[in-house]
Amino acid sequence: MRAQLVELDRAYADPTAPRRPNEVVDLLLDVDADERLRRRRRVRDALAEFDAATIATTHQFCQLVLRSLGVAGDTDADATLVEDLDDLLVEVVDDLYLRGFADSDDKPLFTRGEALKLARGAVGDPQARLEPGADDPSSPAGRRVGFARAVRNELARRKRRLGVLGYDDLLSQLAHALAQPDAPARARMRQRWKVVLVDEFQDTDPVQWQVLDRAFSGHATMVLIGDPKQAIYAFRGGDVVTYLAAAATATQSRTLATNWRSDQPLLDRMQVLLEGAALGDPKILVRPVRAAHTESRLVGAPETEPFTVRVATRSMFGKLGAKGLAVGMVRPLIARDCAAQIKALLASGARVDGEPVEPGDVAVLAHTGAQLQLVHEALTEMGVPAVIAGGGSVFRTPAAREWLALLEAMEQPHRSSRVRSAALTPSSVGERPSSTPIPTSPTSSPSSSWSGPGSSPAVAWPRCWRRQWSVGCMSACSGGVRVSDT
Repeated sequence: MRAQLVELDRAYADPTAPRRPNEVVDLLLDVDADERLRRRRRVRDALAEFDAATIATTHQFCQLVLRSLGVAGDTDADATLVEDLDDLLVEVVDDLYLRGFADSDDKPLFTRGEALKLARGAVGDPQARLEPGADDPSSPAGRRVGFARAVRNELARRKRRLGVLGYDDLLSQLAHALAQPDAPARARMRQRWKVVLVDEFQDTDPVQWQVLDRAFSGHATMVLIGDPKQAIYAFRGGDVVTYLAAAATATQSRTLATNWRSDQPLLDRMQVLLEGAALGDPKILVRPVRAAHTESRLVGAPETEPFTVRVATRSMFGKLGAKGLAVGMVRPLIARDCAAQIKALLASGARVDGEPVEPGDVAVLAHTGAQLQLVHEALTEMGVPAVIAGGGSVFRTPAAREWLALLEAMEQPHRSSRVRSAALTPSSVGERPSSTPIPTSPTSSPSSSWSGPGSSPAVAWPRCWRRQWSVGCMSACSGGVRVSDT
C-alpha cells in the first residue's frame, strides 16, 4: 500500500513523467491542476502518517481497545492472554465427567472421548446456541446439552480464577463493553479511528461483526472487503450469513470484475462448469469475470487443456455392475494419477512465464492432510521432491521423534535402553562423514566415543549436555562444532 501511495505521489508531482500503466493512477490524474495539488497534499499526509495506522488482526485489535479503555472496560488488566486453553478444557471435562457419572451404577450416557468432543464443540464456537434447548434435562439429549453448558460455565469460572483469557474472551468482553448506545468504549473508538478497513471479511463471525457494527456503523467510514465464495472458517464460527447481513447495511457496493491471478483460458473453462451456481445462498453467485492475463502463461505442457476432469471407472479395479467403489480403493489411484501428471509436466520441458517449470511451481490442493499424504508418497516413489505445507505440528514429524530419542539418551546416558534407541535412529540425526573427526575430550574413554556414521552421538556427549546444555550440544551434533569438556 505504501508503494502505491509513493507511485501516486510521483505521478501527481509530474504527470508527464514515464511510468508503468496503471488505470487507477490515470483516473486520479484526470482532473485540473488545482485538484491534483489538493490530492497530492492528501497523499503526502497519508504517507507521513502511514506508520501511525493500526494494522492488526481482529483479536489484536480487541486486545488493544480493551487495554486502552481502563475502567471503562469490563476486563482484568492483569489477565494473561493464552493461545491454547485445551489443557484447561480437558481438566474441566474430566472433573465434570467424574462428577456426573462416577457415583452412578448405570453405564454413562456417553464416553469420555465423546464428552471431550462435545466440550470442544461448545467452547470452540462460544456464540453458538446449544440445542435442543427445550428437551427434558434428564433425557439423553438434555444431559448432553447440560454437560456442554456446564463446561462453558466452569471453564469461564476457572479462567477468571487463574487470570487467563482466550482469544474469544477478547471479543466477548469488548462486545459487552460496547453493548449500551452511550457506552464510553463507543465514544473512544470513534474518536480514535475515523476510517476502518476490514480485509477477508467473509470469515468474520457474528461477535466480530457485532463489535465493528456497534463501534463504527454510522459514525466512521467502514470498508469491508471479502468474497463469500472463499469463506473457510465455519469450523470456528465464521459464516457467510454474517457477511450477507453486513453487506445489506452497506451504502455502496463494488465488485472486482478482473481476476489478477488466473489466465483467461482457465477462467473460460471453469465458468462453463460453475457460472451462475449459487454457493450456499442465492445471493452468493459465481459471476463471470475477465482475467488480466489474456493468454496462458504455461506453454509446452503435455496436457494442452487448462482444466480437465478425470474419471476413474469400475473396470480399472476389475469391478462390474452398478455397485459403487469404496473410497479407500479410489484415493490411492487418484494420488498416483496426480503424481504421474506432475512428473510428466516436469519432464516435458514446459515453461511458465518464460522459465522452465520446476517442482516448486506446482501445488496440489486437497481436502484433508491424509489425502495430501497419499500424493506426497506417490510423488516420492516417482522421484519428484515434494513437501506438505499445512498446520501440523513439527513435534509429530519423524525427525522430531528422532531428536527426542537423541535428547533422552543425552539426558541419561547411563540408561542403556535410551542409548540403544538413539543409536537405532536413522542417520539423519547427528551423522557426519566418516572422515570428520569426532570432537571428544582428551580424557574420553573408549566407551564414550562415537562408533561411526549412522550411529547415535548420544554416548559421546554426556559431559557436553551437563555442562553446556542444549545450545552447545545442538551446535555440536548438527554442525560438527568442537565443544570443550572443561
